[in-house]
Amino acid sequence: MQADRKLQPTQVAARPQRPWYSGVTAYQWLILAIASAGWIFDAFEGQIYAVTRDQLLKDLITAPSGSGSGLFAGLLHSLDASLKAGGTEAAMKRCGDFFLAVFLAGGTLGGLLFGSLGDRWGRRPMMAITILMYSVFSGATFFAHALWQVGVARFLVAMGVGGEWAVAASLVAEVFPQEARAQASGIFHATSVLGNLAAAFVGLAVGAQWRYAYLISVVPALLVFWVMAKVEEPESWRVAGARAASATGPKMGRFRDLLGEARWRRHALLGMLLAAVGLGTFWAVTIAGQDLAGEVLRRNGVTAADAMRHGKFFAYTLDIIGVGAGLVSFGPLCVRLGRRRAFGWMHVGAFLIVPLTCYLPNAYWQVLTMLPLFGFLTGGIHAGYAVYFPELFPTHLRATGAGFCFNGGRIVAASALILSGWLKSLPGMDLRLAITLMGFLFPLGLLVLVFLPETKDQPLME
Repeated sequence: MQADRKLQPTQVAARPQRPWYSGVTAYQWLILAIASAGWIFDAFEGQIYAVTRDQLLKDLITAPSGSGSGLFAGLLHSLDASLKAGGTEAAMKRCGDFFLAVFLAGGTLGGLLFGSLGDRWGRRPMMAITILMYSVFSGATFFAHALWQVGVARFLVAMGVGGEWAVAASLVAEVFPQEARAQASGIFHATSVLGNLAAAFVGLAVGAQWRYAYLISVVPALLVFWVMAKVEEPESWRVAGARAASATGPKMGRFRDLLGEARWRRHALLGMLLAAVGLGTFWAVTIAGQDLAGEVLRRNGVTAADAMRHGKFFAYTLDIIGVGAGLVSFGPLCVRLGRRRAFGWMHVGAFLIVPLTCYLPNAYWQVLTMLPLFGFLTGGIHAGYAVYFPELFPTHLRATGAGFCFNGGRIVAASALILSGWLKSLPGMDLRLAITLMGFLFPLGLLVLVFLPETKDQPLME
């Protein structure tokens, strides 16, 4: 597997004795700030639907469907009517599943498309386009008066969300020096927590007036001016592009090369499976674990409504704090242990902490005490994708390959969400058991790691 690294000189860099950030330039910090801002808003746009969903769906499900005069308009209004069928509760469940599928599909398509274009046309223009895309179409939801309009907007938002990560992760990896790359990439991915918290705050602030949350979502479009004014294409990308233009190097961003050459195909498919484990368990384990606090309250005689009201806020906050700490810590762990060992230990820790958090606490405060460590171990692995995936591919395929791994993993992870929902729907199924069973996905990540190469102390492939 180390043969894959022979595109570059194989000497191992000496371990730096200085702090990792001591040699980072002002421009490199600026790139980290811009990429992180894009990712923060990326997470915000993805999460804002989750915090406004209930009121949005109630308003649009009870609104008249209207009618269309043309064939296309008629089909859209028929879709709207079919989503509303069967009463409000059934319609909300159906719409929730439909919009989740729409977002997964849009994110996957956007990651593949804009990742490839980021390799072909450059990091800067694709960052600007994807940020503009998720901002404008999220803002367009303010004007939605039909469910199909929300579906179209969320699909286009997801395309921007999926594409922005692939380009920004590649940009950070290429701009930062080798001795600071893992830490910078980990920080970049960790900033998504700020986007999630911002979305939660906006959701609380607007209350039932959900349209204003989407109006606020237009603000990130201002970041485009910063991107276009300050971001320069990395030297490695300019060199690879010049070689491709002169026919002395491979073409940029071609899926034919990514999936046609055995070494890149192996990295792409295995990386996709590794991401699928983390993305699937994020919703089925990490986020579902927040409901354990309410579950303990109900077992101790608190009504379901009170358990939801009192249990959710503190559980969410402590869980997300743990996730954020895990994300920030993953970069230094990669430097100390290596990429594969860092992933491996986090997967083992996640597998062990899940049943302990589910079954050990008997009181509300005990659950809250364990949730930060639970979030740290089950959610921290996500920062590793920003560290590891850009290192698996050469410059002409970096954003293409990283986008394929991360966003292809979204589609595979959908099966975990379906399985989790099915488990919870079984008669007599205990929430603790359902979460524990989903935790068995973590050992699958260990199996995938066996077949992936170590990239610690290796320069980025040209």
